[in-house]
Amino acid sequence: MGIDLGRGKVVGTVSDHWFEPVAQHMGRAYLRYSFAQGTVQEIDFLIDALCLTQGQRVLDVGCGPGRHSHELARRGILVHGIDISQEFIEIAQQDAPVGATFERLDARDLLESTHLGDFDAVICLCQGAFGLMTANGDDELVVAGMAHSLKINGRAAISAFNAYFSVKYHEEAVFDASSGVSHEVTKVRNVHGEEIQVDLWTGCYTPRELRLLMTKHRLDVDSVFSVEPGAYGQNPPSVESAEFLVLATRR
Repeated sequence: MGIDLGRGKVVGTVSDHWFEPVAQHMGRAYLRYSFAQGTVQEIDFLIDALCLTQGQRVLDVGCGPGRHSHELARRGILVHGIDISQEFIEIAQQDAPVGATFERLDARDLLESTHLGDFDAVICLCQGAFGLMTANGDDELVVAGMAHSLKINGRAAISAFNAYFSVKYHEEAVFDASSGVSHEVTKVRNVHGEEIQVDLWTGCYTPRELRLLMTKHRLDVDSVFSVEPGAYGQNPPSVESAEFLVLATRR
């Protein structure tokens, strides 16, 4: 989730994407938040759902500090994580298991990268890149890049915030019905417990919108499930879960 916006090239300038200073402040404290505690369960589910086997290659888009990438690599899967935050990439690189590599890259630049057609699977979870880009209207670029990073018949797992849930339950945020973006003003802590106030923008989707977007970029949607962090499963879409999980195949 941070890169200078030199369109995928690190040129020594400061990013103007809103998420980078948030990630820089949180650092390793990100891994303490409740939504980050279900990594093993999520990977257990995804290995089965995506039919992943040892030696296959997975692209982790918006990898953050690398929690999903690390867990996949521990299972013998080769993982390459990208994130827009240099802070998160450096954390992910520390103590990374064999088979996990990381690169600072803006997910909107995947179409211009060297990763096209390289991967057996791509994951983008916990609003990592997809969803966080909607404040700038660039979610579609992220989906296009992920699709083109896959081999033919490669599999994708992409999570998105549930628009129904946001409207019904997310009282601390303001939902813009025109753009489908939820805006929340909240506080985040760093490893020293120091707080800053930040603005968070999250793109919210219905299952129909997700199917249309994926299909446009040659991703055949196999399933859309209602999920919660640490509780991935084959539950039909509902208004009661915070996230949807899309499973799709590159045609």
